[in-house]
Amino acid sequence: MKRLFPIFIAAAIVASPATAQSQVKTPTIPGITHLAQIETTVACSGAIKPEAVPDIKKLGFVSIINLRLATEPGANVEAEEAAAKAAGIRYAHLPFSNAAPDPAIVDRFLQTLSTPGYQPAFIHCSGGGRAAMMWFIKRVLLDKWDNDRALEEATQLGLTNQALKTFALDYIQSHRK
Repeated sequence: MKRLFPIFIAAAIVASPATAQSQVKTPTIPGITHLAQIETTVACSGAIKPEAVPDIKKLGFVSIINLRLATEPGANVEAEEAAAKAAGIRYAHLPFSNAAPDPAIVDRFLQTLSTPGYQPAFIHCSGGGRAAMMWFIKRVLLDKWDNDRALEEATQLGLTNQALKTFALDYIQSHRK
């Protein structure tokens, strides 16, 4: 049975037109869990293995943003970072905890995506919820999508945790200009 929970996110900062529909592709690449790409600059996945990093580069991504905590089972931040460096890909580790969500990490995520040379970016966590939540926030605050439309897309990407949805909505409300 094929799972329909795209887990990793990579994004362009360029705002999408309000009427545009996201095209989700789900290629299979060994070492990447639940890969999904939105548009040409957005991808979503769960956990990745360091040996999959060259394939991420072949997909056209120039950076990896890892949202996993170093203490998570199976997380190998150092090996992933070394693989990214060897492949010539920028790497950012922004550990985001479901149990203690930190708005400062979201600030850093949005800042990282806005930094020249970080796009297209490959964003991932272990299961997809955190990556989808970050994408939801990015869509609303940077792409100027309305909450409902952005939440629908994020839900398709794996944002199912109600606590993360609430955190994201609170973050958006407090940062909306």
